[in-house]
Amino acid sequence: MYLGWSKFSHPSWAMVVWMDGHGTECTLSKFADDTKPSGAVDTLEGRDAIQRDLDRLEEWAHVNLMKFNKAKCKVLHLGQGNPQYQSRLEDEWIESSPVEKGFEILADEKLDMNCLCTLATQKANHILDCITSSVTSRLREEILPLYSALVRPHLQYCVQLWVPQHKTDMDLLGQVQRRVMKMIRGLEHLCYEDRLRELGL
Repeated sequence: MYLGWSKFSHPSWAMVVWMDGHGTECTLSKFADDTKPSGAVDTLEGRDAIQRDLDRLEEWAHVNLMKFNKAKCKVLHLGQGNPQYQSRLEDEWIESSPVEKGFEILADEKLDMNCLCTLATQKANHILDCITSSVTSRLREEILPLYSALVRPHLQYCVQLWVPQHKTDMDLLGQVQRRVMKMIRGLEHLCYEDRLRELGL
């Protein structure tokens, strides 16, 4: 569940004032611009505990002359068999979301990262299109530094957290690298593995 602060609040001040001893039952992660309560809601008691914490957070924000931006508040239901209980802030139901972004990582309700692989591939291909249309040279000395500086970081960003779990994800990421190798002149006679070795990739 993600609770976004309104633009009129002071989230960094709120982080200092809100202490862990305010009686929350769920895990509460606080960041500069959002608060992320989380907990197990596989039972009615779990659902009620989360709702009590949301009520406490709402009350605390009200006492401190702050408010949550309810339009940015979302619930991400994780796991199979999740009963997908609804939660509310004051009198408004919090919208469920199939995918949310945290630490620039997309997570869906199955914690399957293939949406992240798809997004990374799209960004990398877009940048590669820009390189293709704006750089006329196809020499290794020109293309490889551009690939290393502009394209590859999108494929490697936070890879430790979202290691491709499926062969289709790995193939999707590999297609970008294959595309770069086809752009470089002088490697046409080499197979894929030899091109990788030749380019030091």
